[in-house]
Amino acid sequence: MGSNSSRIGDLPKNEYLKKLSGTESVSENDPFWNQLLSFSFPAPTSSTELKLLEEATISVCRSLVENNPRTGNLGALIKVFLSRTKELKLSAECQNHIFIWQTHNALFIICCLLKVFICEMSEEELQLHFTYEEKSPGSYSSDSEDLLEELLCCLMQLITDIPLLDITYEISVEAVSTMVVFLSCQLFHKEVLRQSISHKYLMRGRCLPYTSKLVKTLLYNFIRQEKPPPPGTHVLPQQSDGGGLLYGLASGVATGLWTVFTLGGVGSKVAAASELSSPLANQSLLLLLVLANLTDAADAPNPYRQAIMSFKNTQDSSPFPSSIPHAFQINFNSLYMALCEQQTSDQATLLLYTLLHQNSNIRTYMLARTDMENLVLPILEILYHVEERNSHHVYMALIILLILTEDDGFNRSIHEVMLKNITWYSERVLTEISLGSLLILVVIRTIQYNMTRTRDKYLHTNCLAALANMSAQFRSLHQYAAQRIVSLFSLLSKKHNKVLEQATQSLRGSLSSNDVPLPDYAQDLNVIEEVIRMMLEIINSCLTNSLHHNPNLVYALLYKRDLFEQFRTHPSFQDIMQNIDLVITFFSSRLLQAGAELSVERVLEIIKQGVVALPKDRLKKFPELKFKYVEEEQPEEFFIPYVWSLVYNSAVGLYWNPQDIQLFTMDSD
Repeated sequence: MGSNSSRIGDLPKNEYLKKLSGTESVSENDPFWNQLLSFSFPAPTSSTELKLLEEATISVCRSLVENNPRTGNLGALIKVFLSRTKELKLSAECQNHIFIWQTHNALFIICCLLKVFICEMSEEELQLHFTYEEKSPGSYSSDSEDLLEELLCCLMQLITDIPLLDITYEISVEAVSTMVVFLSCQLFHKEVLRQSISHKYLMRGRCLPYTSKLVKTLLYNFIRQEKPPPPGTHVLPQQSDGGGLLYGLASGVATGLWTVFTLGGVGSKVAAASELSSPLANQSLLLLLVLANLTDAADAPNPYRQAIMSFKNTQDSSPFPSSIPHAFQINFNSLYMALCEQQTSDQATLLLYTLLHQNSNIRTYMLARTDMENLVLPILEILYHVEERNSHHVYMALIILLILTEDDGFNRSIHEVMLKNITWYSERVLTEISLGSLLILVVIRTIQYNMTRTRDKYLHTNCLAALANMSAQFRSLHQYAAQRIVSLFSLLSKKHNKVLEQATQSLRGSLSSNDVPLPDYAQDLNVIEEVIRMMLEIINSCLTNSLHHNPNLVYALLYKRDLFEQFRTHPSFQDIMQNIDLVITFFSSRLLQAGAELSVERVLEIIKQGVVALPKDRLKKFPELKFKYVEEEQPEEFFIPYVWSLVYNSAVGLYWNPQDIQLFTMDSD
């Protein structure tokens, strides 16, 4: 590239890039490398220019693919980078801007090249390219050091050991991005990779000892949300000879090529503010999720997942069991605060799910917090804006709620937290409501949205499971929450009657025509009846366990008492209807005795008095409703494509040509 590259369009003709990718071998000691690594040019300002970078460099990369077996120039470039990284820590301490700038440029070029190599060849071929040296055509050294493993170890050391300063920010981001690129072979396979060369390197050998340190560093990068240095922070002195090797801004990398490489590709989603504000935090989180979801090796579990499952709070002084590998400690309070603040992104929600599901230390800590509303409210807001979220994000948010509601302490405490003026809830002005009642409202709204739009049974099941887990602990339900519980039952009742009528008409029609295939109304009816029973069990659980705490629910049941008539004698619901019928009958009788035209306040007063008079032994006891989240048998079939879709769509991610992607369908528009 050199000091004279100023535009993306000039790259294919650039003399330094042509020499790197050409037929001539370049020794790692050649002054050429100083010339190649001294570049800076203006940042692209549109997705069109980002695509131009890919198109401008692809010919250079392909030329190197063709010539590298004879020249070994890829290996020479990597060795130049590796030799420089040995002095990187000292350079950071000495504020050696020029050295760090050039080292970053070397890594940037390596990353660009690797991205194309990985896209266009198998892992075995890629591994071979790392062994080629300056010899006769196609020859390689079998006894040389494993350059691929050395580069991976070097990247891990760079991420974990180099202090994060203004002058090292960009190279830290580039190191994380290059590791993501190393693992990106998954993007070019339709099936989940269970055996991969890159996995092998990361899970054993020289890289393995860095496992816990890498996971810890990536987590702290996410926690700290460090912003990139402002453009122009590191001005290099202009060289007096006018055509010197180094000129311009060291941070020209940040405002030039680095931005090109990390602002994402054509067709990517609108950038989230949090992603753009801290590229290092965003890329670190994506790499962490990729590592956590690598499949286990045949002879060893994923060490990065082990590290995520076992880390402890810095305030926990108890020793780690010897059986737990890759253990470390991290500040749980800082992690909790970062998770609360970052839930607008899919990847932060996925991290929260991963930690709650897999790390019992984190789960116990979070459930003991007295400010759970800071975590729960962002999750509820994701569900509330279900129309604007992708289905995976909604599922993750919902499963997080399900995991939380498995804990009785959580289910009690959320009704004690009072909230004021929830501005994002627009159906009704909520001047004051408990966190528990708001959670019920949002989950019911999600169910109703699903009934009319997506009709996803999995979504229904998890929503109802969360409500069921909470039901025995319902306390002082807001009148609107109580109304919505009964309104949902009303909607289900109408749907039940409609399907029943359709089934009856279909059956009559089938008697006159044997040729027309009949819709499976029996299956539809069965699904609706399952949901109705679940709703009745939720109402029954509340009445049985906390009737005296919920006069508003009794009021709502009395107001819509006719809804329940048809289910009293229904064979599928007779047993569960006993308590509901008893409560409705008991309180209806007391209201009749009190006279006609009662005010709402008077009715609630009669209900509160009646609760004391109703003998508890008259309510039939049913088994406690408890549902536990269980992960799918092969979770990687869901999570690996999901994680890579987040990498692909990240606002500060890496650009890949949509036509090359095999793991999931991606539009190129």
